[in-house]
Amino acid sequence: MADPKGFLTTEREVARTRPVGERVKDWREVYVPGSLLPVITKQAGRCMDCGIPFCHNGCPLGNLIPEWNDLAWRGDWTAASERLHATNNFPEFTGRLCPAPCESACVLGINQPAVTIKNVEVTIVDKAWEAGAITPQPPQRLSGKTVAVIGSGPSGLAAAQQLTRAGHTVAVYERADRIGGLLRYGIPEFKMEKRHLNRRIEQMRAEGTKFRTGVEVGRDLDAEQLRKRYDAVVIAAGATTPRDLPVPGRELKGVHQAMEYLPLANKVQEGDLISSPISAEGKHVVVIGGGDTGADCVGTAHRQGAASVTQLEIMPRPGEDRPAHQPWPTYPMTFKVTSAHEEGGERLYSVSTTHFEGDEDGNVQWLHMVGVEFKDGKLVQLPGTERRIPAQLVTLAMGFTGTDQENGLLRQFGVELDARGNIARDASYATNVEGVFVAGDAGRGQSLIVWAIAEGRAAARGVDRYLTGESTLPYPIRPTDRPLAV
Repeated sequence: MADPKGFLTTEREVARTRPVGERVKDWREVYVPGSLLPVITKQAGRCMDCGIPFCHNGCPLGNLIPEWNDLAWRGDWTAASERLHATNNFPEFTGRLCPAPCESACVLGINQPAVTIKNVEVTIVDKAWEAGAITPQPPQRLSGKTVAVIGSGPSGLAAAQQLTRAGHTVAVYERADRIGGLLRYGIPEFKMEKRHLNRRIEQMRAEGTKFRTGVEVGRDLDAEQLRKRYDAVVIAAGATTPRDLPVPGRELKGVHQAMEYLPLANKVQEGDLISSPISAEGKHVVVIGGGDTGADCVGTAHRQGAASVTQLEIMPRPGEDRPAHQPWPTYPMTFKVTSAHEEGGERLYSVSTTHFEGDEDGNVQWLHMVGVEFKDGKLVQLPGTERRIPAQLVTLAMGFTGTDQENGLLRQFGVELDARGNIARDASYATNVEGVFVAGDAGRGQSLIVWAIAEGRAAARGVDRYLTGESTLPYPIRPTDRPLAV
């Protein structure tokens, strides 16, 4: 236990963000550098001796949260880092990007603001990097077995690192030109600077993991060739098929999927482009979709100099407090204001797009919408609520429907799909094809970064047991487990 009276004497305090007028002019992370350290030990001290730490239940990784809270409160940062990395390969990713279901499950959160678990987590790992406490961990001996991992998002990277440390020779195949998946090209720089990702990749290289970029399995490389070359294969290709909006005017220029828009902005930050071919500069921008990807589009549009930004959500506006039907310790659907929303723009709820209107050159100019509500489980339009708003750039951020089935990967491997359209797997994350495993969104469906890492680690154990007959890697979560909310 940390400070016995911490939860009584210390109020919740989170990381300070830079002034809006300053941060929208650059792409650096929104938080004030070093703002956490002076207060984080007291915040860690708010962790209670609660008996049953429900934060463990809230975290798919099973992070040892009370243990590293106690160590952070005592200032033992090296030991805190060791406990943190015992369950999480990449805490600097989750500490910046995860919506923190652990905090929703915090016992203190029953009647007080929860412990700032994310802030403690990211402070521990950042201090560990600064102190040189995070070093490569190459295996003591090689198994002689080879594994191919398809996809370099958080799930693929976690599986690859675990399997490399177990002594197998691992190669990660990524169809993009750089390693990282959505961490690289989907997450804007202002949410996570890519230096954190690059640092982990270099650690993995030093441990022995091989990376193959610009190779799309199913097109550039036949799946059967891959199976012959490797003793096992892990499919961690994600759920990259975006949900579309089939309404009149969808074909107009200026209407794009979020994952057409966001990667280009990241490529500018990588130095590949001088400016984005899809830019919000001087335009009225509409973002369709109220989730995290939509917020990423909002923040990107602000930094590109949009004339206005409007975000649309078909669902009603959530309440400020936990709903009665989502009791503690479940993850509640409450109204959230991200850093992107703090920067401006308008958010509209309970509206549905009916069609787009363009000019004579085929460029989108207006978005027509109508108010909606759910009646008897069905979405109905409300007469008299029709209106239009200016829209010269529209991004569709309505989620993803599954793994890309057009490039031949699934067909060539011959894997079966489950009822939800994801790759079916058993308790060891094995598919119906001998030696082929699946982890992350490809088998689970669109989910959270913590679930991706947890499944990558769990699949690695399944692969390790398949190759050697036993495994000392951490025991996996069950593939039937689902997040409390996505």
